[in-house]
Amino acid sequence: MTARSFTEFLFPEKRPTVVKSLSLAVRAPRPTLVALSVAVLWLSGCAIKPTPFTDAERAQTAQADRTSMFANQQPVSGPISLDEAMARAIRYNLDHRLKMMEEALAQHQLDLSNFDLLPKLTAQAGYTNRNHPLASSSQGLYTNEQSLIPSYSTDQNDRTADLTLSWNLLDFGVSYYDAKEQADRVLVLEQRRRKVVQLMMQQVREAYWQAVGAQRLHDRIGPLLDQAHQALDDSRAAQQQGLRSPIDTLNYQHALLDLMRQLEAVRDQLEEAKPRLASLMNLEPGKDYTLAATEDFTVPQFEMAMPQMEDMALQRRPELVEAGYNERISVNETHKAMAKMLPGIELEVGGHYDSNSFLVYNAWRAAGISVSWNLLNLLNYKAIHGTAEAQLEVAKTQRMALSMAVLTQVHVARSELGAKERQFTLLKQLNDVDQQILEHTRNATRANAQGKLEEIRVATSAMMSELRVYQSYGELESAYGQMLATLGLDPVPDSLHAHDIASLRQSIAEEQQRWDVLARGGMPSAAQPGPTTTAAANAANAANASAGVSQQ
Repeated sequence: MTARSFTEFLFPEKRPTVVKSLSLAVRAPRPTLVALSVAVLWLSGCAIKPTPFTDAERAQTAQADRTSMFANQQPVSGPISLDEAMARAIRYNLDHRLKMMEEALAQHQLDLSNFDLLPKLTAQAGYTNRNHPLASSSQGLYTNEQSLIPSYSTDQNDRTADLTLSWNLLDFGVSYYDAKEQADRVLVLEQRRRKVVQLMMQQVREAYWQAVGAQRLHDRIGPLLDQAHQALDDSRAAQQQGLRSPIDTLNYQHALLDLMRQLEAVRDQLEEAKPRLASLMNLEPGKDYTLAATEDFTVPQFEMAMPQMEDMALQRRPELVEAGYNERISVNETHKAMAKMLPGIELEVGGHYDSNSFLVYNAWRAAGISVSWNLLNLLNYKAIHGTAEAQLEVAKTQRMALSMAVLTQVHVARSELGAKERQFTLLKQLNDVDQQILEHTRNATRANAQGKLEEIRVATSAMMSELRVYQSYGELESAYGQMLATLGLDPVPDSLHAHDIASLRQSIAEEQQRWDVLARGGMPSAAQPGPTTTAAANAANAANASAGVSQQ
C-alpha cells in the first residue's frame, strides 16, 4: 500500500480536500512569484531621487533668513556708546546666540537623560486573526502514533493588552552616570559661551575706537582730496603754460599724487571700521549709525600683583573650568564602565488581558524578577578598567597643560598691555606735535610763505597721525580686554536675567567699575561672581534669545 492510499484509508473525509488542494495548486501561481512581483513594483514606485531646491525656494529662504537675522531688535535711537555697543553684542550677536542655543539644547538633553532614570512603563495591545484554528495533536514518544485527536484552545480572532512596569537596576546605574555626564556637558557649553562673550567684548573694544576715529576723520578726507585735486589741476595748467621748469612741475605733481594715494588708502581703511563694529552688534549691513565720540582717552590702569592675577586666572578661566568638568566626566565614565560589569537585575510587574474564550481567566496580574550577567565582561575587566583610567589621566594632563598655557598668557597679556600703553602715549604726543605743525603751516600758507603742496602734505600727515592715535587706543583697549579675558572676568554677572539694552548697559558699567578696582589691586565692592551659573537660568536665557524676545 502506498503512502497516499494509506493516508486516504486513515482519513477518508479528507480525500476531496486533498484533491481540491492539489488541483488548486496546479492552477494557482506560485506565492513566491506573486510576492516578488509586488515587492519589485513597490520598490520601483518608492525610489528616492535627488530633489534640488528651486530658485524660488532659495530666494524665499534667503529673504526669510535676512528678516530673521535682524528681527525683534531694539532700534538705534541715538549715538552708540561703548557700553551700548557691548550690550548690543551680548544681546544680538549671532555667534553668542548660537552658543546659547547649544547650551539650551544640552539642557533639554539632560532632561531626557533624567527620564532614563525612571522605570519603563510599557503599554502593548494586539489583534490576531487566523484563517484556520490553531489546532494541534499529540504523538507518542515511543510508539510514534497519534495519541490525541487534533484539537485547539485558541480563538481564530484574539485580542491582547498588557501594561507592564519594569525596572532594570543595571540600566538605572548606567543611566545615572550618563545623566551626570550630560549635566557636566551643560556646564562645559556654558564655559564655551563665556569664552565667546569675553573674546567678543575684546573685539568690540578695538572695533569701537577704530570706528570712532573713522567717524571723526571721514568728513575731513573729502575736502583734503578736493584741495589736492585743485592743486593738481593748477599745476597741470601751469605746466601747459610753461611757467615753471618741467622737472619741478613733475616732482610737484608726483608728490601730490602720492599724497592722494595715501588719502584714498586711509578712506578705504576708514570705510571698513564701522561695518566691522556693526557686524559685532548685529546691525544690518549698510545701515548708518553714529557713535558717541569723545576725545577723552582714558588710559586703563592695571596694577594688580602678578600672583593675584595668576590665582584669579587659574580659578576663573573658562578653558580651565571646562577642563575640570571634562575630568569629572572621565571619572563618571570610569564608574559607568565598572557598573556595566555587574549583573543586571530586572523587576517587573504588570497587568495582562487576553480575549481568548478558552481561558478561564481573561485578565490577570503578574510580577517577576530576573537576573542576567555577561560573564565575558569579567575576562575583559583589565582592558575596560585600563581604558577608563587612561582616559582620566589624559583629562588630568590636559588640565595641567592648559594651566601652564594660562599662566603664560597672563604674563604675555600683562606685557602686551604695557607695550600698547607706551605706544599710545608716544603716538598721542606725536599727534599733538603734528597738529601744532599743521596750525603753523596753515598760518604760513595764508601769509603766502609756503605753497599748497606743503599745506596738503602737513594736513595729510596730521590726519593720519590722529588716525593712528585712535587705532593705537583701540589696540590699547583690545589689550585691556585681553587682560580681562585672560583673568576670566565676565562683562556681566552670570546671575543677570535682563535682556533689554538699558539693563545690560548698566550692568556692564557696574562690572567695569568692579574691574577697575581689581585692576588697581584693590578688592571689589561685592564678591566676584563665580565662574559658573545655574544651567536652568542659562537655558531660559537661550530660549528667550531663540524666540527673539526683546524687553524694550
